[in-house]
Amino acid sequence: MSIIIYHAGVCTHSRGALELLRRAGFEPDIVEYLVNPLDRQVLLDLLKRAGLSVRDIIRIQEQEYKDLGLDDKSLSDEVLLDAIDAHPILMNRPLVATPLGVRLCRPAELVLEILPKD
Repeated sequence: MSIIIYHAGVCTHSRGALELLRRAGFEPDIVEYLVNPLDRQVLLDLLKRAGLSVRDIIRIQEQEYKDLGLDDKSLSDEVLLDAIDAHPILMNRPLVATPLGVRLCRPAELVLEILPKD
C-alpha cells in the first residue's frame, strides 16, 4: 500500500502520525514539504480528496499569516495558495495520503481512519 506523509519534523502532530504509521507496520514515503514544497496541483488534489478547503489548511498562528493579512475572509483560494507557495510554513501538517483517503492528521490519530483494518 502506497502511503505518503507530507511531513515537518518540527511538528508534534506530524511526528506522531509518522510514529502511528510505523507502529501499524507501514513505512510511508516522507515528503518534507518545508524543504520540497508541494506543487499547487498536487495540493489541490489532496484537498479535494480530503474534502478540505484551502483555508482549512492555513496555519493561523504563523507570523506570515498575520503579516500577509490572511485573516481577511474575502481573500480567494488563489491568493491563499500564492501565500502557501511563497511560505510553505503556512500549510498545516501533516497531510497523509493513502489509497483509502487523505487526512489532515490533527490530531495524529486521524491517520488511523485511512489505514486498512486487516
